[in-house]
Amino acid sequence: MDKPLQQPSQAPSDSSPTRPLGDLPAAEVPRVRNTGVTRIVIADDHPILRDGLRKLLQAERGLQVVGEAGDGEEAIRLVREFKPNILLLDLRMPRRPGLEVLRELATLSAPVSTIILAAEIETAEIVEAIRLGARGVVLKESTTQLLLECIHSVMAGHYWVGREKVSDLVKALQSLLPPADEPRKRFGLTPRELEIIAAIVEGYTNKDIAQKFSISEQTVKHHLTNVFDKLGVFNRLELVLFAVEHQLVPPP
Repeated sequence: MDKPLQQPSQAPSDSSPTRPLGDLPAAEVPRVRNTGVTRIVIADDHPILRDGLRKLLQAERGLQVVGEAGDGEEAIRLVREFKPNILLLDLRMPRRPGLEVLRELATLSAPVSTIILAAEIETAEIVEAIRLGARGVVLKESTTQLLLECIHSVMAGHYWVGREKVSDLVKALQSLLPPADEPRKRFGLTPRELEIIAAIVEGYTNKDIAQKFSISEQTVKHHLTNVFDKLGVFNRLELVLFAVEHQLVPPP
């Protein structure tokens, strides 16, 4: 799995995401403007699908399609130009595929909430898309009402995976993973580091973890720095998604 551009490792702090990866406070939800109208860009390489989506969304009160893109490069350009609230992004796009578009959008100053549209998608791709900033994943076979519910839920600050709003993203992703047929790979992690990873997945802060294991917060930060280095992740969100994908934490 590709990783974002590497940056120097820093001692993890509570400024990184620590709550369960579900509903976020309104202040943390990507917003462009508060006009009462949700501005949408559609990015898909099939003109007939784009046309149908545009007519569907324009018929819905409070939704406005401000641009359409037929490839990944155009999608990035339109997001820069129109600064939409929502980007409906096809995963399989010419020139630049959906995951590469997400990676590029993560560097933009103008936030946008991206919903992945896919004919089919692997669990690893869902994890990677969310790690790169996607807020929702919808299959193209889904009903019209389901897509509209997804858009409204994402605008309200929720994640959406598959067919429903996700209040606890970790559990949703864990439910998609098949049972492990062989012992979990430990990546050189110590028993204490695995315990701390499990606590991070549950949404514990550094202070909570220190109290839980009767250690200092500085020791917690030291453990997390070692974990980040061993797994090649750079923040708590990436750590949680890595832990879920590789089943470092058993399902609840």
